[in-house]
Amino acid sequence: MNKNLFLTPKEIVAELDKYIIGQNDAKRNVAIALRNRWRRMNTPEDIQGEIVPNNILMIGATGVGKTEIARRLAKIADAPFTKVEASKFTEVGYVGRDVESMVRDLVEQSVNLVKAAKKEEVKEKASQAVEDIILDALIPPMKSANQRPVNTTADNQVPENDYELNQKTRERFREKLRNGELEDRKIDINVKTPANNGMGMVGGGMMDETSMINLQDMLSNMMPKKNKKRKVTIEEARKILIDEEVSKLIDMDEVKEEAIKKAENTGMIFIDEIDKIAKGSGNSSGGDVSREGVQRDLLPIVEGSAVNTKYGLIHTDHILFVAAGAFHVSKPSDLIPELQGRFPIRVELDSLTKADFLRILKEPKNALTRQYTALLKAEEVDLQFDDDALEELAEIAYQVNSEVENIGARRLQTVMSRLLNELLFDIPDKIGANAKVVITKQMVGEKLDGLVKDKDLSQYIL
Repeated sequence: MNKNLFLTPKEIVAELDKYIIGQNDAKRNVAIALRNRWRRMNTPEDIQGEIVPNNILMIGATGVGKTEIARRLAKIADAPFTKVEASKFTEVGYVGRDVESMVRDLVEQSVNLVKAAKKEEVKEKASQAVEDIILDALIPPMKSANQRPVNTTADNQVPENDYELNQKTRERFREKLRNGELEDRKIDINVKTPANNGMGMVGGGMMDETSMINLQDMLSNMMPKKNKKRKVTIEEARKILIDEEVSKLIDMDEVKEEAIKKAENTGMIFIDEIDKIAKGSGNSSGGDVSREGVQRDLLPIVEGSAVNTKYGLIHTDHILFVAAGAFHVSKPSDLIPELQGRFPIRVELDSLTKADFLRILKEPKNALTRQYTALLKAEEVDLQFDDDALEELAEIAYQVNSEVENIGARRLQTVMSRLLNELLFDIPDKIGANAKVVITKQMVGEKLDGLVKDKDLSQYIL
């Protein structure tokens, strides 16, 4: 079990605070949901299967942190996470078809997570195998030690034979490999490639996407692989061979089994724009029928059902579902009662204030100011922001959100991009290395204030 599942709710909130400003109510609820997973796994087996997660419905405008909270929570727990937009299932010709695809995506993510963990476990062993392959290409080994001496040394020394000389040479080259002295040297390596890379398939109308993938995988595994000789540098050879050696050391059956278990017990599915499939979100009665149909298709997945995937059968009973929507036109009570009952925890997220925007610019680990500073550091340019400039940026972002469309924290990205566009273009041609650039309140005013006063806000609309 991942060590982060042992974090207390308070510690989980503290981790989320590093990236997300405000929204304490939402953070508290998701922290409890995560901790409850650890609690369930430590209950007696006879009750463990009966404890279902309290799915969460987040209500709030776009850009206030709904998706980010769920995504960061999944990272904290090292849990498989997938996001799907509910409106996708109302597309023409789709109408709720194959809502199980979100569960298949989750299992795919889980397989990738487990495979990555297994790779780390066997990385050292695989690296050793790759080193031996490269060494064999450089200095082919001699199989027999029964060779005549090749030189006679002083009276008190044993003469070397071909085998011993070969071994000594190999060890010298092994040392050079480890020191990175031979990275640019070219060698011939054998790379396994499928017998027919260009094989394509055209599916009939009755075959869904998953069936097509399964059939292609099956045919691909049946086709024999052939060795292809390539001349590459030792540096490139390492990258090519490491994947091959790792795959030999990993038991894929074990990966699949572990991935299914991980997805079932720790998986999270984020259903965005759930308000778009609520009854009151459109005028057409036909559209309402379609939206209600999607809700009824989602219901068995959220309630708990068995879904067939290319890696095996997965039960969705203990997957945590987090749904989110702005609910401007519709309201949560417009969802069908059965679906409402499956999201017992309701959390309303606050709209962002000017003070929130200022904190978003200054506090998070991934703050935009830190991102742009790091980008320009790559050009050896020192970028700094005055506190007054940040306050002005926060004010402009808040004002534009109030007067045009409220897109939450995403507004800061368009405002910052507009502010720094010219600077980013001038580096390194006009502004060279070792330069220091300070963003002042006056500079922010010159770049952005005129647009706000003239109400020419089209530049900010995403």
